Order: sequence, then C-alpha cells, then structure tokens
Amino acid sequence: MTFSGRDHGGGIDAAIARYGGTRADWIDLSTGLNPHPYPVANPPLSAWQHLPDAGAGARLERAARTFWQIPDDLSVITAPGASALIARIPALWPQGAAGIPTPTYNEHAAAFAAAGWQVRDDLDAPVRVIVHPNNPDGRWWSAADLDGAKGAIIDESFCDIAPERSLVACAAQPGTIVLKSFGKFWGLGGVRLGFAIGRA
Repeated sequence: MTFSGRDHGGGIDAAIARYGGTRADWIDLSTGLNPHPYPVANPPLSAWQHLPDAGAGARLERAARTFWQIPDDLSVITAPGASALIARIPALWPQGAAGIPTPTYNEHAAAFAAAGWQVRDDLDAPVRVIVHPNNPDGRWWSAADLDGAKGAIIDESFCDIAPERSLVACAAQPGTIVLKSFGKFWGLGGVRLGFAIGRA
C-alpha cells in the first residue's frame, strides 16, 4: 500500500474557493465532527491566560476515567488531539508491517509510512490498526479481530455514539492502545484534546 499524503478533513475554505457559496451553505462531513456541539458556556478569562496545572490535569484524567469507564490499572495519556498521539505511536515498536484495513481515517497509514513501516490493507500484520467504528463506512470491529497481534491500536474517536460497543477493556492486553478523541462526538474539534489508554 502506498500513501501519498494526509488529509485531516475540513478545508471548507478551499471548497468555497472552488465551488462557491459561504461557510453557512456547506455541511462538512469530512471531519466526522458532530454538527451539534456541546453547549459550552463562556470560560473565565483565566482559562486563556494560564497554563493548566497538575490539579487540572488530574481532574481531566478523572473525568476521562469516569466517562469512559477506564479501569484504575490502565494508564491514561492526554495530548493536543488524537492526531498528536497517532503521529507518535509507530515509534513504540521496531519497524515492520502494520495492517490498516481501508477505507479508513488516513492519519494512521500516514504516520506508519512516515516512520518507515510497510503499510498493508489487511489484519494479518503483527501490528494492527482499527478505527472503531470505522470512518467512513461505519464498520464495527471485535476483540477477535486483534487476536495474535503483537501490537494493536483501536481508534475510538467515533465510538461515543455507542459506548456499550467500546473495546476499552482490550487496552489491558500488552501492546494494545485505545485512542479517544474529545472533538468528534462533542463537536468541539478546536479544543484539540485526545487520550491514549493502555498498560503503563
């Protein structure tokens, strides 16, 4: 599988330049962001003027653990968006083959290819990536799809639509990482907040 570039979605300005209209005329399906965002009140000015402290980080982790029912024996890492985590994940294993069935969110293949991996369109590789549910076709996966993998990434950026189908329990397996994205379900992509869940 070859990969020529990344397209994170969005780009309404380019579509308007090419086809016309205004931003209000367009519905952007490319990002998978909920078009009905959570109603955020006006944060205090101090939220924009100070860096988060350790207490704020701990509260954020507790909220994530509670909402996604993350067991206490698993670690949670926060990052400025799931894409920041996706870019770093290939460095966790020695280069090899990564199985990333297509069509799917293309940031995963781009990250593995950029790190020198062979990217395959199947789940027979030692390291496997599934987007659960898949973007763009909505396909759901199961824990059995990861049997025998040396490493597994389960991207649940879109899974909050059906939390009972989450595979977060799989993160207890060695080499398995579950990704969560705050922006998709909540419609707040500009917050740039992602989580990685797995063994320490």
